Amino acid sequence: MRPTLLALLGVVAVAVVAFDQATKTWAVHALADGPIHIWWRLRLVLALNSGAAFSMGTGVTPFVIAGVVVMLAVLLFLSRSVSSRPAAVALGLVLGGALGNLTDRLVRHNHRSVIDFVDLRPWPTFNVADAAVVCGAILLVLSGAEWGRRHAETP
Repeated sequence: MRPTLLALLGVVAVAVVAFDQATKTWAVHALADGPIHIWWRLRLVLALNSGAAFSMGTGVTPFVIAGVVVMLAVLLFLSRSVSSRPAAVALGLVLGGALGNLTDRLVRHNHRSVIDFVDLRPWPTFNVADAAVVCGAILLVLSGAEWGRRHAETP
């Protein structure tokens, strides 16, 4: 992996964690008195998620934390093979999102829960870290498909 790609991955991951934690801190203070309706089905509401994605698996927080730590180790291992800017950004988004939610579970005083606040009904409530993981995963698939197409075309 080129050092510039590693730096890009790191900058994206740090930016996601910083933005995620800043928005969660804002949400804790601004939404303590109740939800804020933005537009149509979009509202901001303070919610604590003790489970995994979309509040599934509530009550198994230690297993969720262990799974995230394993996933982070895998992502760090995979980061050595990143060979394009889109893949570096994608991996940075996923890594930053995972670190942002893990920070909630280990550092904040929320009983090992993650702070969610974006409520786009009927979708489950989510946060910046969740959005980064989903967008990063989609970009990772797309960049992998592009890589495969380019290598299939070369004789």
